[in-house]
Amino acid sequence: QVQLVESGGGLVQAGGSLRLACAASGRTFSSYAMAWFRQAPGKERAFVAAISWSGGRTYYADSVKGRFTISKNNVKNTMYLQMNSLKPEDTAVYYCAARSDLAYSRSSDDYGYWGQGTQVTVSS
Repeated sequence: QVQLVESGGGLVQAGGSLRLACAASGRTFSSYAMAWFRQAPGKERAFVAAISWSGGRTYYADSVKGRFTISKNNVKNTMYLQMNSLKPEDTAVYYCAARSDLAYSRSSDDYGYWGQGTQVTVSS
């Protein structure tokens, strides 16, 4: 079992930066691939970024590539999403997710553990 808690959301102006964190409980965190998804008002949950169990492989949605960086610290049991050059269209509730597999996935159906979400609002 893994429990996930996100933090770091907030209000920022366009062009600014935020760093989200996802703290995980459970002794097998290091063997979980993880990801960030987001859901804007009136839209479906969308993939943002994913990372393999070791942190050695990452994958990004085209809309955030070059601006966002996903990372994972298996000692601290925490995953991060560094978001730079934020745009108003990045406004959403951001969720972290984990799957008991070494490989990452961009499909939300492949993740069995989810956090409660953290709001990110980017003003123009």
